[in-house]
Amino acid sequence: MDPQQRLLLECGYSALHEAMLERHVLLGSLMGVFVGMTAAEYATIVRSTPELGRSVYAATGSNIAVACGRISFVFGLHGPCMSIDTACSAALCASHSALRALQHCECATALCAGVSVMLLPDATHVAANAGMLSALGRCHTFDLRANGYVRGEALGAAILRVHDARSPHRVGILGSCVRQDGKSASLTAPNGNAQQLV
Repeated sequence: MDPQQRLLLECGYSALHEAMLERHVLLGSLMGVFVGMTAAEYATIVRSTPELGRSVYAATGSNIAVACGRISFVFGLHGPCMSIDTACSAALCASHSALRALQHCECATALCAGVSVMLLPDATHVAANAGMLSALGRCHTFDLRANGYVRGEALGAAILRVHDARSPHRVGILGSCVRQDGKSASLTAPNGNAQQLV
């Protein structure tokens, strides 16, 4: 399977453990699973490696839509379950979806996770050739020195729920919003005015 799916399982388990949620209590519960994940580079590796491509697990092991379902399957969760691909904002959009599901009582608890692992150099080469990457090798977000972005790998998971005084790691989320930049200099260029309005 895609290493990202394995990492999501491991990190998701850790988040559940830290939230003191035991596996036998989760079985059959309406806990939601919201995963932000964009790169499906493992599918390219599977297609170019005959012994992997012939495996009965190739279709599920390299599918972004299966990443969230695998978590629900392993823990026996019956709540909303979705993988969200919005490129760089995938994990933020997953957390937004989890918050909305909690607000609409679609679930009482949500596992929200995001993962990005770069398995192939192709996307980095394309971004570099298009002039999207920072020549300084550093992001300077909302700064006059901003001259592109830097690709990176990340993994994280958190348990979101309606206020619970028993939780040892309480952090409040005041709100969230998802919008699109609309018309800008190009399809991949940010629209500063639209982002400020959010």
